[in-house]
Amino acid sequence: MGHLAGISDTSTLPGVLRAHASSQPDRRLVTMLSDAGAEVAHVSFEQLERRARAIAATIQQIAQPGERAVLLYPPGLDYLAGLFGAMTAGVVAVPAYPPDPTRLERTLPRLRAIVADARATLVLTTGPISAMAGAFGQLAPDLAALRWLATDACAPGSEDGWRDPGTRADDLAILQYTSGSTGAPKGVMLSHASLLDNLGLIAERFQLRPDSVEVCWLPPYHDMGLIGGIFSPVVVGFPLVLIKPLAFLKRPGLWLEAISRYGGTHCGGPNFAFELCSRRITDEQRATLELSTWEVAFCGAEPIQADVVERFVTTFAPHGFSRGAFLPCYGMAEATLLMSSKDHGAEPRIQRVEADGLMHGRAIASPEGRPVVSCGHTGTHHGLAVIDPVSLVACADGVVGEIWFRGPSVAQGYWDKPDETRATFAAMRSDTGEGPYLRTGDLGYLHDGELYIVGRHKDLIILRGRNHYPQ
Repeated sequence: MGHLAGISDTSTLPGVLRAHASSQPDRRLVTMLSDAGAEVAHVSFEQLERRARAIAATIQQIAQPGERAVLLYPPGLDYLAGLFGAMTAGVVAVPAYPPDPTRLERTLPRLRAIVADARATLVLTTGPISAMAGAFGQLAPDLAALRWLATDACAPGSEDGWRDPGTRADDLAILQYTSGSTGAPKGVMLSHASLLDNLGLIAERFQLRPDSVEVCWLPPYHDMGLIGGIFSPVVVGFPLVLIKPLAFLKRPGLWLEAISRYGGTHCGGPNFAFELCSRRITDEQRATLELSTWEVAFCGAEPIQADVVERFVTTFAPHGFSRGAFLPCYGMAEATLLMSSKDHGAEPRIQRVEADGLMHGRAIASPEGRPVVSCGHTGTHHGLAVIDPVSLVACADGVVGEIWFRGPSVAQGYWDKPDETRATFAAMRSDTGEGPYLRTGDLGYLHDGELYIVGRHKDLIILRGRNHYPQ
């Protein structure tokens, strides 16, 4: 478990938070910034732990362990407290985007689908959002009928009423709902054990330490922003600086200014975020930046473009950014989060391959070919393989196949979907009999032990025997 080894209780996330609250109670854990970059709120390890217990004690008066609680919060400290409050009470947290009151017809259907699938009984939220519950009555009577708890109103001192629910490592902590872009949203079942294992893998691959600093703007409701953004600092025990996602999108410079100001060491996002910074931050804004503390700029969640890597490095190298800091990585909700990454400190590897070769499922090196960014390799306790999706035999180096992953980070399956769970989480290799593996549905190839991703199996278009990747 890497840097988790020194903590006395690593079996559940609330246990890890309690251990930090005991050993470093006054250390600031989270600093929340305004859209202008000013500090507007902060919380220490002990303050978050006490608030989580107060919320948990209130939840325990109205719900039983194992019930599902939908979390509807704006990004910020209330969300963190509600998230840890749910887990501390032993109920299953179901993070979701809060509905936009100006676009309820568009934003409510997905939320209703999640509530119905999870068979949720409880909504944890803030007072202002709770006041909207009545407005849902006509549009979503099922949502309005749930028990609503405004956790920002939980009285200080109520934590004394908390009872330890006896949560075990294999108990369900979170239902992480997939995007649902290709169908109904599916709840990925994450236990405390799989979460802590993947956080250990992230700590190992990114070399996280108690003196690391993260500056995060990512939406906190899903894998990269939730697990990489929030849980990593809480578990390893280092400070987190939070920016609202919308504030970053409006002014990307806010992110790099905060990295410069707070000495950010581990800060990242999807490919588009680095492109946005290169395009939208002016020469005048860049002149004020000092980015030499930034040692891991993790990049994942969508196809990584080689030209974006090069442009970002070139643009920000004069301001202290190191090429070796750029860290392409690969992961997905079904694996909890991280599956593979470039080695810490090494320069990103970009291989040029013939486009025509890729169309025939082979990566053939060519100086003039299409650039493909390496996503490195996995950790010591996990397995990554590229498998022919028909024969279920491992592909040779440079041959494109489906990416399979195995190890203790893999989720327990999809909530209440046994058939889809078997199809995705129980794959066995026909050549070695090894398994079970998680079938990712992504296509890639291995070269010199590193993983290169070329597309998604569902997006693949085959014309006259040739493979065409939309990317």
